[in-house]
Amino acid sequence: MTRSHAHGDAGQVFPIYITVVAGLLFIAFAYFAVGQAAVNRNGAQTAADAAALAAAQETRDGLAGLWVEEVLDPTKWQDIFEGDGLVLPDPCWRARELAAQNDATVDDCDPDGMRFQVTVQANKSAGDSVIPATSTTKAHADAVAVIEPLCTFELPGEDADEDILPRLTCGDGDGGTEWELDPDDLGDLPGPEDLFDVHLAD
Repeated sequence: MTRSHAHGDAGQVFPIYITVVAGLLFIAFAYFAVGQAAVNRNGAQTAADAAALAAAQETRDGLAGLWVEEVLDPTKWQDIFEGDGLVLPDPCWRARELAAQNDATVDDCDPDGMRFQVTVQANKSAGDSVIPATSTTKAHADAVAVIEPLCTFELPGEDADEDILPRLTCGDGDGGTEWELDPDDLGDLPGPEDLFDVHLAD
């Protein structure tokens, strides 16, 4: 009698055990799916950040090139440093290039003066899992990069020697670096990274 009762208890416990194990496995797979989705989102964000920075750096290099072209006409410097009224090539090709290198596609690239907003979509979904939506859903992310001028100068007065160029002070900290520009010897000019800072917007 006692033995049969024990077997009966075991028979009742076994289905409960299977149910509990199945539930735990489902939860484990669900957490794994959530983890996959998080990794996918992080990858998309990395691609968006890289794409936005690439677009901004492309424009920064263009601005620096314009400054070199106009270095002998300091009345044009401020417009170049502020990106004011200038027509430069579309930098979004660089955003698409960097997004592709990070396994993503640019959905939208919006350069607006010295500000560059990019939205990307990951090329791959999070993959098959117990959560059906993760098998088809692709992560999206956006990022904004900005260009900020690093240099200041003072135009010479009307009576100043026209052959003298303003002293350029460049830097994002205290003091900065001073550039004494010689119109007769322009071999040592600040580079794009000296003239402009490129960073992601907060």
